[in-house]
Amino acid sequence: MYRHFFKRFFDIVLSLLVLVILSPVFLITAIAIKIDSKGPVLFKQERLGKGGRVFKIYKFRSMCVNAEHTGSGVYSGKGDARVTRVGRIIRATSIDELPQAVNILKGDMSFIGPRPPLTYHPWPIEEYTDEQRKMFNVRPGITGWAQINGRKAVEWHDRIKLSVFYVEHLTMWLDIKIFFLTFFKVFTNADNENTGATVTTPATAEKEAEASVEEDVTVTETADR
Repeated sequence: MYRHFFKRFFDIVLSLLVLVILSPVFLITAIAIKIDSKGPVLFKQERLGKGGRVFKIYKFRSMCVNAEHTGSGVYSGKGDARVTRVGRIIRATSIDELPQAVNILKGDMSFIGPRPPLTYHPWPIEEYTDEQRKMFNVRPGITGWAQINGRKAVEWHDRIKLSVFYVEHLTMWLDIKIFFLTFFKVFTNADNENTGATVTTPATAEKEAEASVEEDVTVTETADR
């Protein structure tokens, strides 16, 4: 009952409240972005939603225009020069995510659910396994189980496992738990920066294994001395 009716009902009510009550924040943020840098106020990007359907996600723009096609691409770490002055503030406070209340009202998203991946990252929808595709059985969310269990520090295979776990155990109480733990994450700005590539490929896994072996050899040699 909650999954199929009340969850959507709460999403509609809460998204309307966010859009009305926080309208001054929306206005101030929009003005600050326009003053701070050239480009649109909103950043729009294609993401994968429920059933693998493509939709456009809305965010307040926090980086220079066409940032995803320059520098480190989809990854943004500490001190990224592509992030604007206002962008640093709205990212640290997650204000950049507020326009997704419109996505929720439209039915593209939910407040709680798996974060919607890019259409091409970590990999195209055709390359997801049957198990991984379960994450698309519900609407994606602004925050979710993976976001309170490591957020951007979690490698994508593990992130998807956490999302599938959420889908299989979705209850009102789990959503409430995620909702309140998200406030703690936002308040402490925990795990809110990419520390490197978050997709492990066979090539990167091999390199990590080689590095681990080299480290073990070095430690052994040091101990022998």
